[in-house]
Amino acid sequence: MTTTETATRATVLGRRLVPVLLIEDNPADIRLTLEASSTCGLTRLEVITDGDAALAYLRHQPPYQDAPRPGLVLLDLNLPGIDGRHVLTAIKTDPDLHTIPVIILTTSSAPEDIELAYREHANCYLVKPLGFTALANTIEIISAFWLDTATLPPTREDPR
Repeated sequence: MTTTETATRATVLGRRLVPVLLIEDNPADIRLTLEASSTCGLTRLEVITDGDAALAYLRHQPPYQDAPRPGLVLLDLNLPGIDGRHVLTAIKTDPDLHTIPVIILTTSSAPEDIELAYREHANCYLVKPLGFTALANTIEIISAFWLDTATLPPTREDPR
């Protein structure tokens, strides 16, 4: 699908072309999420596979100086390097990043992880469903709410 076809499909589905950052280290989950996102019009999905790189991306540090500011972050908690819990805390305590909605999308259903995520101001906590169809449905629901229904905060200019 070309960029024009993708943009047209997103427009037909009513999706805003909002950059979404997926912070996920599991190759199978990345592949499934990319496939699921392409079926529901979530077209501007960037993937980062560890916490250190995610923070560099969000802060426009090399090699991500020209990366778009995401309008939404999908964050796994179990990451190599700086884990997702610390990435969440870093995002929500950074005055330049704290308004970006962060959805926790993880395999953990541990009550302590759920409590920590909300205490650190996650906007939503979702346990990854098993199987492509269930994941595709979850991605569609995320897209429908966050990209079609919710009013996202205005994108602030980068402080560079």
